[in-house]
Amino acid sequence: MKYGYARVSTLNQDLEAQLQRLEQEGCEKIYKDKFTGTKRDRPQFNKLLEVLKEGDTLVVTKLDRFARTSRDGIEIIQDLFKRGVKVHVLNMGLVEDTPTGRLILSVMLAFAEFERNMIVERTLEGKAIAKQRDDFREGRPNKYSKKQIDYALKLKENMSYRQVEEMTGISKSTLIRAKRKLATV
Repeated sequence: MKYGYARVSTLNQDLEAQLQRLEQEGCEKIYKDKFTGTKRDRPQFNKLLEVLKEGDTLVVTKLDRFARTSRDGIEIIQDLFKRGVKVHVLNMGLVEDTPTGRLILSVMLAFAEFERNMIVERTLEGKAIAKQRDDFREGRPNKYSKKQIDYALKLKENMSYRQVEEMTGISKSTLIRAKRKLATV
């Protein structure tokens, strides 16, 4: 049987492109996680590893979808090879259990790990530079201005949350948080 695995790192990222590629490849069952690749404990991936048996094929769109460190990737794939499971990485091809196949796999895993480490390093550098600014604020920027929130709260005095949301696009939960914040100030 052909199994697919799709993963994105955060809840806000979209799995759709990976799912479409795996479906086009003919995967009969697709497991998916919205979980960081830096953690080995990915619930759906672990379920998939338990299900795979001799003759099955594991398909992923890219190597870094199931392994971010060289050692982890090699351990997982060696285990799959021992169990008679084939590994197909769509942007690489079928990973073969041969000396050449293992060499190519090791090199590609090393590049995936290097790429991830560079992303982390650049992110930390950018954050350190941003923290030096007086107006630095951790986290995502506000979606709505204070003026927009105040206007929506004013509307809420005579309307339901649903009506205010339809008029302004500002969700009930955002308005409730804004009301709480005003109450504590």
